[in-house]
Amino acid sequence: MVTQLKPDPTFYASARLAMEAPVETIAYAVSLDPTRQKPDALVVLDVDPKSSAYGKVVGKLSMPFTGDEFHHFGWNACSSALCPYAAHPHVERRYLVIPGLRSSRIYIVDTKPDPRQPKLVKVIEPAEIAERAGYSRPHTVHCGPDGIYVNALGNPQGDGPGGVFILDHDTFAVKGRWEVDRGPQYLAYDFWWHLGHDTMITSEWGTPNMVESGVNGEILLAGGYGHRLHIWDLPKRRHRQVIDLGAEQQMALELRPAHDPNKAYGFCCVVTSLKDLSGSVWLWHLDSGKWQAEKVIEVPAEPADPDQLPPILKGFKAVPPLITDIGLSLDDRFLYVSCWGTGELKQYDVSDPFKPKQTGSVRLGGIVARAAHPSSGPLNGGPQMVEVSRDGRRVYLSNGLYVTWDEQFYPDGIRGWVTKLDANPAGGLTTDPKFFVEFEDRAHQIHLEGGDASSDSYCFA
Repeated sequence: MVTQLKPDPTFYASARLAMEAPVETIAYAVSLDPTRQKPDALVVLDVDPKSSAYGKVVGKLSMPFTGDEFHHFGWNACSSALCPYAAHPHVERRYLVIPGLRSSRIYIVDTKPDPRQPKLVKVIEPAEIAERAGYSRPHTVHCGPDGIYVNALGNPQGDGPGGVFILDHDTFAVKGRWEVDRGPQYLAYDFWWHLGHDTMITSEWGTPNMVESGVNGEILLAGGYGHRLHIWDLPKRRHRQVIDLGAEQQMALELRPAHDPNKAYGFCCVVTSLKDLSGSVWLWHLDSGKWQAEKVIEVPAEPADPDQLPPILKGFKAVPPLITDIGLSLDDRFLYVSCWGTGELKQYDVSDPFKPKQTGSVRLGGIVARAAHPSSGPLNGGPQMVEVSRDGRRVYLSNGLYVTWDEQFYPDGIRGWVTKLDANPAGGLTTDPKFFVEFEDRAHQIHLEGGDASSDSYCFA
């Protein structure tokens, strides 16, 4: 990596400054072959409404191997590099770090000099991750002020514990395991931080052996999937506290902390409740020196004819919302909740994070509804990964979750798509009829040129 003399112009000291940044013109999405016969790919999408190629694929980089199952990729560097204690203040937002959740490979992709023609520059093999960190199945990438943070679901044998490891900003070498003292933490999933409070938050899903073959009914009904949040001392890398949401709250997944570093709260989505198949969003917050969490949003299951349901749901006679992702706008005002099962994206005003108010909703796909886009026929899959533009005016969606889980809930197969919604600054969502991209394979996460609402963390209010 070439070190530049000035900070990257796509780094912003605060979320407010990021909201004033130029509007994105391209987006990156990962696609994967559910049959594992073809390589997964990084796809470039034109998102400039003034372009003749708007809503079309304008670039694609296929990888040299098969069976990776791309998941939550991220930038090598972002606005956290402007923190006063950043170890690498002059790195640039140039490389995409793409983990293969199945293969445990990590691909380093250079988006320069031509952002529409990214190039593969390095492959980190599973053996390096296993030898230097003791982990496998890398899942999520976040750019931190002192390195590239990557979490992993488990060890090379497919058991736990899962955790976090660090890549070097310059060489992309695996430095090693992040945790010095993990305390009782065993299951892993997402991670984020409050840089202004020296605190990391981690959530739970399951070990590779618990999730790779699909939802295990015995584990689920026994409350065996993740249902706890873990609080860490970020600079000391030590476990500090467990927040247990209760065993009925199964699969505590995505974490979205407030973007303002002065605020000590954030949101976590829970896929389903064993009590009634509802999905929920929980607010964690700091209260008198102790972190706590409480449910602030509950989305009920919808009754359905068993003949319209996949085998895994027939006995319940209902479609669970299956909340699998959330997104928080940079002004910390709007929270977006993906209901992958019912096929709905909900928008909530969370100006008061303790009392969210629904302000918008769009239906696309769904296990039973199969709601259509204006440019499509009936859709399967549903809003899954959600990404919000820096200015909060555009919301991008993709519909693939995880191949073995896709097949259980959508047994006729998911046909990949990516679409865009327009968000009203006062609240409300509308579908962009001109933006609907069908994928030959399956689409997963999306990131935007120059950053987005889930790419960066900020050290100044």
